[in-house]
Amino acid sequence: MTKEEMRRQEALEYHAKGRAGKIQVIPTKEAKTQRDLSLAYSPGVAVPCMEIHKNPEDVYKYTAKGNLVAVISNGTAVLGLGDIGPEAGKPVMEGKGVLFKIFADIDVYDIEINEKDPEKFIQIVKALEPTFGGINLEDIKAPECFIIEKRLKEEMKIPLMHDDQHGTAIISAAALLNALEIQGKEIGNVKLVVNGAGAAAISCIRLYVALGAKKENIRVFDSKGLIHHNRTDLDEQKKEFISISEPMTLVEGIKNADVFIGLSKGNTVSKEMVISMAPNPIVFAMANPDPEITYEDATSARPDVIMGTGRSDYPNQINNVLGFPYIFRGALDVRATTINEEMKLAAVKALAELTKTAVPDIVNMAYNDQNISFGPTYIIPKPLDPRLLSYVAPAVAKAAIASGVAQTVISNWDEYEVQLNKRLGLDNQLMRAIGNKARKDPKRIVFADAENIKVLKAAQMVYEEGVGYPILLGDERRIIDLAEANNIDMDIMQIIDPKVKSMDATRDEFGEIYFAKRQRKGLNHYEASKAMKERSHFGCMLVETGKADAMISGLSRKYSDTIRPALEIIGVDDDVKKIAGMYIMLTKRGPLFLADATVNFNPTSEELADITQLVAKEVRSFGITPRVAMLSYSNFGSSPSPEAKLVAKAREIVKQREPNLVCDGEVQPIVAFDKEILKENYPFSELVNGEPNVLIFPNLASSNIAYNLLEQVGDADAIGPILLGLKKPVHILQLGSSVRSIFNMALIAVVDAQLKSKA
Repeated sequence: MTKEEMRRQEALEYHAKGRAGKIQVIPTKEAKTQRDLSLAYSPGVAVPCMEIHKNPEDVYKYTAKGNLVAVISNGTAVLGLGDIGPEAGKPVMEGKGVLFKIFADIDVYDIEINEKDPEKFIQIVKALEPTFGGINLEDIKAPECFIIEKRLKEEMKIPLMHDDQHGTAIISAAALLNALEIQGKEIGNVKLVVNGAGAAAISCIRLYVALGAKKENIRVFDSKGLIHHNRTDLDEQKKEFISISEPMTLVEGIKNADVFIGLSKGNTVSKEMVISMAPNPIVFAMANPDPEITYEDATSARPDVIMGTGRSDYPNQINNVLGFPYIFRGALDVRATTINEEMKLAAVKALAELTKTAVPDIVNMAYNDQNISFGPTYIIPKPLDPRLLSYVAPAVAKAAIASGVAQTVISNWDEYEVQLNKRLGLDNQLMRAIGNKARKDPKRIVFADAENIKVLKAAQMVYEEGVGYPILLGDERRIIDLAEANNIDMDIMQIIDPKVKSMDATRDEFGEIYFAKRQRKGLNHYEASKAMKERSHFGCMLVETGKADAMISGLSRKYSDTIRPALEIIGVDDDVKKIAGMYIMLTKRGPLFLADATVNFNPTSEELADITQLVAKEVRSFGITPRVAMLSYSNFGSSPSPEAKLVAKAREIVKQREPNLVCDGEVQPIVAFDKEILKENYPFSELVNGEPNVLIFPNLASSNIAYNLLEQVGDADAIGPILLGLKKPVHILQLGSSVRSIFNMALIAVVDAQLKSKA
């Protein structure tokens, strides 16, 4: 199976597995008892119905309308696939719904309409206005999209936007403003060449003009060449940007241009064409997947160029996800009747300004950079920047209020920003950031349980995602047979069977090293050599000798059978007395870091303090500031029991060692997470001003029970146990780990290896 075939199969499996598709509807109210049902439906539902009947605006108070957007398409211009129809376009619309939800907590129904006639399409969408708080038109071909959007904006009183037009315009405009500033040029003076005259290109030009660009300085090219005054084949949109000029080619038109905007097709611009541009040029080659000119060609042709593309693997990605979720969030939150030019310009300026501010550590970590900062390779925020929601949405909301299209007013903007940040936990951002960091510097990962289909699928994902190079331990024939039965390409992965004769020399080498480490600790020479036939021992030795960078084990063996070889062969960091086990719980409130759930049964106060510091260090490595709650059944001395005093003493030790670490306890979980209780009863607590994200438990039993309950009852995803304190990365899978869990653990292992290799 080729790489392309594997990706195709993986994409199909992703969309088909479990519940088909990518979205579902989940009730937001209790619906367990007969009383609940009587309130949710008949007879209780009649009460809000009549309230809305008396005052239609109450629909926002009693229904989901205010946070509900329709993603609507007729499938006539899908993603570069063309007119493939509404059914074939549905996966894209579902995907758009996913982006709305994960980036801005906006609920979405995707609606695919089997209608190409603009007038009929307009009437269908208009009839849906009572249901939705906003409309996102998607993948509708030009010129019909212009007609449809214009009419619907005139005739509907809810925010509406065709993202294919305005999304690209807003993001590229923000990038253009910053690029011009860096290059020392004014937008009103520069000469622009635009290649492409579809919906996105026309909207881009209009927005650039609104920002100060001069029409007479803009040359627009379509598939037939320059749009000039002698052309007789132009629609109304193209006629806006006619050049008073003789016909010319793109090669001629780009000479001495300051800016090139590409919204056409790949490989239409040569290095020579970029060389012919004015000093300090700007090139946005946004065709996907192949830009008009590659990043490498443009930057090698002109070292003074600022280059942007639509691709995530190069700097300055012009990505629509930087705009639409936050624009709609701001519009919905003030119940705007439209998305007007003022709101779009506010989004442009907010994105441009955000780029100039200090980048959070989690963003630096995601892109494997020490210090991303405003400059030629950073002219637009990164899609994983968690500040986008609280930066762009308020700017859009303020513009809606100022321009008179808002129906509600936000009086406390600081509180609004707090509410926005609460809408989304950092769990999605965290795992995306970790995944991005892993891709920047892939590592060799030993999978000790390779005779398992889940492990093989996860290993394939590791390779395909470009985050690591799998080394599979086990019987080669069994692994290959299992892989062939499940269409997994084994040509991309290394298999090692520690038991076969061909590995005698390696086993002898590893056995000697192991014996040298343990010869005065109860291990004899024969036992050391024999142990190398065990996959956990062999895998740890691969990591210890530098033949691999990390190991994942434990799916089919006891916890102790994995942790013991790691301790004996790899050992703990020089400044660590005892290792600990941490779980990351991805919850709706954000990620929680729990310890110790796997190693230390009944730690002393000193050991509990050690564990706390180990976890805090790991959390910081993910770009997150730790806020530690040391948990107990007691609150700040309310119980004189030895168990409560042990936790209180541990907190004292931590604060002596790290005075600046936010850490408090002993405290009950219900108190730690309730700021009102804390403010009223324990105003001195360090946890008053923010929720904890690190939970330290008094013993292994309580921590283990807590993470299991969170996972099974609390609908949280668990990643772990992550071993803390080892010199090199070895991590252990929990029983029954899913393919996704194994893959997530591999991401953690790669990032862990990256950090340890720099230590």
